[in-house]
Amino acid sequence: MRPALSSYLAVAAIAAAVTMVLVPLVRFVAHSTGLLVEPDMRREHARPTALLGGVAMYGGFVAGMAVAMLSGWFGPIFAGSTEPAAVMISATVACLVGLVDDVRDISAPAKTAGMCIAAFCLGVGGISIIWFRIPFLDVFVLPYDLALVVSVVWVLGMANAVNFIDGLDGLAGGIMAIGAGAFLLYAVRLGEVELLFPGNIGGLTAALVVGMCVGFLPWNVYPAQIFMGDAGSLLLGTLMAASTMAVGGRTPDPFSGQTFFFYAPLAIPLLILGVPILDTAFAIVRRATQRQGLATADKDHLHHRLVRLGHGHRRSVTILWAWTALLSAFVLYPTYNEGEGDGIVPLGAGTLLLLLYTWFHPGVRRDGRVTDARSSHPVFRRVPEAGAGVVEPVTPAIKPRADRSPAGNRS
Repeated sequence: MRPALSSYLAVAAIAAAVTMVLVPLVRFVAHSTGLLVEPDMRREHARPTALLGGVAMYGGFVAGMAVAMLSGWFGPIFAGSTEPAAVMISATVACLVGLVDDVRDISAPAKTAGMCIAAFCLGVGGISIIWFRIPFLDVFVLPYDLALVVSVVWVLGMANAVNFIDGLDGLAGGIMAIGAGAFLLYAVRLGEVELLFPGNIGGLTAALVVGMCVGFLPWNVYPAQIFMGDAGSLLLGTLMAASTMAVGGRTPDPFSGQTFFFYAPLAIPLLILGVPILDTAFAIVRRATQRQGLATADKDHLHHRLVRLGHGHRRSVTILWAWTALLSAFVLYPTYNEGEGDGIVPLGAGTLLLLLYTWFHPGVRRDGRVTDARSSHPVFRRVPEAGAGVVEPVTPAIKPRADRSPAGNRS
């Protein structure tokens, strides 16, 4: 028996509730142990902010997975399959790698090696890209060794995409919640038309990502009281990679052509998560042309460019959320309206309006300086005579109103 959409939503609600409850606890631990991110010219926040948010998200993931296993709603998924264990192990490895990097910076090769182990655990447990369809050509069944290599690359790409986009308060969490929600609906629809067998774990993994992000966002939206850190971004990237591989990499049959764009199922997650993937592609090209390492931090990501354009922190995040929602709608519309896939005029109009708003409504242009969470007055500026990256406080010209102080930010 196939799990109902209500079962997925119930598990997502459990993961959200547990994550939301755990955040204050890990935030207290972060402040007690000094695991805080100090403001500087590369980051957008204005005051020391706690790390370890990824630990709370991991707690929500474990709780949701436990409920899914014990409830009996997902019997076909847990009936003698190694895939749930593979997801648990790989998620644990990814979170630990990120946590170590949050506590004490580790080198990029060491982090990559840790993520390769997480991806390898998925492949050994049975979650990998098996079917590879090339548009207008044919379906290729990848041999085990090649499938494992492709799956490792897929996991690394997803994890880095989430890591790169995690540059503004609430940005990564919101994009992943929207993208995972869309992919959950997509997986449920494929199950309804019997293109996915009932034991496919892709939908459950996407539901857990939705819950974790929804539970974390109230603490992470601007001005953030806690950051997810690498522990959270690598965890989310690994889980989304597992979900997309389980659905798109093991579906050999086309579904109405309209839905499997150009008969390429793996194009669906690339489109839904187009914002972080596009940002990652730009970052790779940019750093390669500048002869910089791929792990070199900069402020030329999409969200940084929107802030410099003048949209400000909240509006930049909202715009990128809107783009993710629009791309997700572009995937889901033909999926749930088979035979009416040409009716995309509303989506086209929405794309045009959002594009015009993004480019022509920047508001007051900023000068790229870090601004206080309570006002638009800069609180840090670069000190030219002291060298690159050195900042000093700037006294606001107007004292911010006391009643606009962000609630709960006691650091």
